[in-house]
Amino acid sequence: MENLILTEHHGPVVTVTLNRPDKLNAFTKSMWQRLGEVMRRLSDDDSVRCIVLRGAGDRAFSPGNDISEFENERSNSEQASAYGKIIAGTLDAMRTCRHPTVALIKGICVGGGLEIAGSCDIRICGTSSRFGAPINKLGLVMGYAELDALIALAGRSTALEILLEGRIFGAAEAKDKGLVTRVVDDAEVDKEAMATARRISEGAPLVARWHKKFARRLAEGTPLSEAEMDEGYACYDTEDFRIGYRAFLDKVKPEFKGR
Repeated sequence: MENLILTEHHGPVVTVTLNRPDKLNAFTKSMWQRLGEVMRRLSDDDSVRCIVLRGAGDRAFSPGNDISEFENERSNSEQASAYGKIIAGTLDAMRTCRHPTVALIKGICVGGGLEIAGSCDIRICGTSSRFGAPINKLGLVMGYAELDALIALAGRSTALEILLEGRIFGAAEAKDKGLVTRVVDDAEVDKEAMATARRISEGAPLVARWHKKFARRLAEGTPLSEAEMDEGYACYDTEDFRIGYRAFLDKVKPEFKGR
């Protein structure tokens, strides 16, 4: 199972690879579970500053779940409920990961693959990438956890359009719908995603974590407490703030410590 989700460290940048290229990186139950475990472990690692999530090979990020597994793992509502809890836990681990996440998307990004990529903070794809969630053709419903993530990304009307039509569409339309952040030439996807990760990793890591935390909190739509408002100024007491403003005044590149 560990070989199906690979991790590779490049200094503070970690690449997480969905490693099932012979099946276009289609997800099995064990892959969902393992990805959640990996994301939770990396989130707890203070040495990490950015995570790049990708599929193995150039043909697909992921087409979603391996349908051949359904006969044994999702053949009834009881099995599907247990499977769905694993998916929901993994998507939550991705959304709540303390570190910035970048989806490097090549080729097919459909169904569960779209859900995974959509849970990343930044999504970069190639011009030939394809998107959609044609689960209506399988007689399947997108669970609440997955649907919530899609609505948060694209809005209610667009999420319903994607699900009700079950249509596969291209990168330009995905960008227009808010499903991806950036579209580049196919040959430039790796370079652009890794350059993005490096730019993120060169910033103050505590600031990145705070920005993610604050964005999630604001999405809840409830009033902020006084303590929460005060946390917005906690950065002024960090060593990284002193490093950053001194480097700016001295016109040198800051070397942040994460404290």
